[in-house]
Amino acid sequence: MNYEILSTDINEGVATLTISRPKAMNALNRQFFAEMNAWLSEFGERRDIKVLIITGAGNAFVAGADIAELKDMNPAQGKEISAIGQQTFARLEQLDMPVIAAVNGFALGGGCELALACDIRIASSKAKFGQPEVNLGLTPGFAGTQRLPRLIGLGNALYLLISGELIGADEALRLGLVQKVVAPEQLLTEALELARKITTKGPAAVRLVKKVCRQGLELDFKAGCLLESSEFSSLFGNEGLEGMSAFLEKRPPKW
Repeated sequence: MNYEILSTDINEGVATLTISRPKAMNALNRQFFAEMNAWLSEFGERRDIKVLIITGAGNAFVAGADIAELKDMNPAQGKEISAIGQQTFARLEQLDMPVIAAVNGFALGGGCELALACDIRIASSKAKFGQPEVNLGLTPGFAGTQRLPRLIGLGNALYLLISGELIGADEALRLGLVQKVVAPEQLLTEALELARKITTKGPAAVRLVKKVCRQGLELDFKAGCLLESSEFSSLFGNEGLEGMSAFLEKRPPKW
């Protein structure tokens, strides 16, 4: 596919995916979802990519969905674009590789929902987060009402969803919406450092940690523990053997 909105840089096992629609502050439209799905199909299962970083060009991560595209939709078309967004972000969330959102600016509406579908969020101190859809007489449509309460708790999520209030990076950190806040000029450096640290870990173990945590959220505690035990034991005699042997022999593991 010819990517017009997304650009990719792959280096030392880390892919950096940049969203660039500068005139629309990277707002999400049908073209974005088409390109994102094509990207997931082309790159999503590549074993040479161990970590994905998603960021935005300019002053926005993603300022929201493209309202100019949405405003003339009827209910059937609204349901269709919601399904496209939910399915795309579910594919992103289900990638084997960890996904880091490097939030450089506005992450509003669909942009916040994109960040929520990532595994880890690092924010510039200038970043702003919010789900302001109620200001437009809408609700979130790309699973924001489902992921946000699971991440920061029901009360905090409802406060943001119903008030439409925007919050800064420090408040997002306090709520657990992001994991780290850094100076704007350090954002990609921090994200890359974290990504490269992850690439030094057991690749199968990293994939299984993500799988067990993600799937465990949908299970009761006992079933989640059984899943953990099954995946834990699968690494014995395989990657785990090399990792434990390297530890005892005081040498770097050979993954």
